[in-house]
Amino acid sequence: MNLFQDIRALVIGALEIMQADGVIPVGLDFANVTVEPPRDPAHGDMATNAAMVLAKPAKMKPRDIAEALAGHLAADYRVDTAEVAGPGFLNLRLSPALWQGLVKSVLSSGEGFGRSTLGAGQRVNVEFVSANPTGPLHVGHTRGAVFGDALASLLDHAGYDVTREYYINDGGAQVDVLARSVYLRYLEAHGQEVAFEDGTYPGEYLIEVGEALRRKVGDAYVGKPEDVWLEPIRDFATDAMMGLIRADLKSLGVEMDVFFSEKSLYGTGLIEQALDALDAKGLLYEGVLEPPKGKMPDDWEPREQTLFKSTEHGDDVDRPVKKSDGGWTYFAPDIAYHYDKVSRGFDALIDVFGADHGGYVKRMKAAVSALSDGRVPLDVKLCQLVKLWKNGEPFKMSKRAGNFVTLRDVVELVGADVTRFVMLTRKNDAPLDFDFDKVLEQSRDNPVFYVQYAHARVCSVQRKAQEAGIVVDDAMLAAADLTKLDHEAEIAVAKKIAEWPRLVEIAARTHEPHRVAFYLFELASDLHGLWNKGHDDPSLRFLQEDDVDTSQAKIALARAVAVVISAGLGILGVTPADEMR
Repeated sequence: MNLFQDIRALVIGALEIMQADGVIPVGLDFANVTVEPPRDPAHGDMATNAAMVLAKPAKMKPRDIAEALAGHLAADYRVDTAEVAGPGFLNLRLSPALWQGLVKSVLSSGEGFGRSTLGAGQRVNVEFVSANPTGPLHVGHTRGAVFGDALASLLDHAGYDVTREYYINDGGAQVDVLARSVYLRYLEAHGQEVAFEDGTYPGEYLIEVGEALRRKVGDAYVGKPEDVWLEPIRDFATDAMMGLIRADLKSLGVEMDVFFSEKSLYGTGLIEQALDALDAKGLLYEGVLEPPKGKMPDDWEPREQTLFKSTEHGDDVDRPVKKSDGGWTYFAPDIAYHYDKVSRGFDALIDVFGADHGGYVKRMKAAVSALSDGRVPLDVKLCQLVKLWKNGEPFKMSKRAGNFVTLRDVVELVGADVTRFVMLTRKNDAPLDFDFDKVLEQSRDNPVFYVQYAHARVCSVQRKAQEAGIVVDDAMLAAADLTKLDHEAEIAVAKKIAEWPRLVEIAARTHEPHRVAFYLFELASDLHGLWNKGHDDPSLRFLQEDDVDTSQAKIALARAVAVVISAGLGILGVTPADEMR
């Protein structure tokens, strides 16, 4: 049940009648007609822009259209009043029975309330995390992991067919550095003293890997030249790191559907196939790039390279895909990887990257546009940095990692639920402060606690009702006399619940799961506000002594709040609390 869609359908139906009656011309496009909550709740329950967007094509005054439309809408049983405001906006107040009926709909639908068919089964690939397999995931990866996983769940809730994917960057020089670092730990496991130089990774997490390698191969690589051990140790170390990364993700509640190896693109013809596809479209040529803007690097010289005409698909400059020495640029395998995604039949692609990938966006969008002939959109979401605080000071680095705070550090300190919710309390492209003290506070200033507490309060009311002999299962509550929910504070809570299906669709369209966290905080605030009003006005308390019917109606409203909170937390990957301790 989506009341906003229902009332929009009512508005469109009234406009069609007005066309048939000759009040407005036929042939008008109603696509931009919306029904939304008014900016000021005092103006009504919903507002429509119909008269404003139709006035120009209809060659009429907006107010004339609005007044005629108001007459049609006011005649419907669902509308109490329809008032024209300003130049032609139309504010609607709906019948209390509609809000009361909404509570029944929520309890009848359960967590299916708010699920949408918006996506119509379209296949969407969400690639996120995709960290280099050189160590444990750090706090920056944590934000991307939470964002990507919540976005995937949100899209699933909105009717899309979603694949969660991790791109293993195991084809570059950084994996060779990993192998050399593991070799040092391997020698260390044999009792040798070693020094970590030339950019090798000193983190303690590689001690276990070096010891595992010693157990597997004994002293077979001790004292041997690099060309003997580099490749096998690279494979061994990558597998070990991916095992560590999978465990990190599992601790956060993230499970990938696909792990795609960059290495699988090399020597298999996949890169060549992708570039051949671009060449067949006339988008590759031999050329020389312009020198970099600003101060000229000392080692720069013009070289002829194979270039992709990315400017024909919205990029600022054309991009090299093959170097003058015949080797691939780093961009070439990225093109091949996205060509593989397109070839797998996805209808839309989403890449979730760190803030340092801003320069990557236009070129990758250009590549996907070219490879799919504009059929498959690519949305790149950048996650800004996270600043960690504890005891009023920046949180120190992890000794185990060597030079950063790990995902596991964060989860072990505050838990997966708190970590996930807090990471979604800001839009992905806004910086985020994560204060370990504040996120564990039991106060309104802590949104995680505040939302969880609302759910726990409802569960507490249900337990007390059961102790008093009141049946409070969803079926019985849905059958309660909901006309008893007639106080403006109770109707206000029902109105907030009604926004949930609309919110899901807006958040899914914009790829913004943080909207869910914001909404849940607002809904929790309304529930707590109603609870607190019961201190002064006993008639608003959820349990009414010696009045089972009224108690069931009020508990039905509270339970509807809990259903939506549970569904929203499910999207965010957070477990709803039944009680607070």
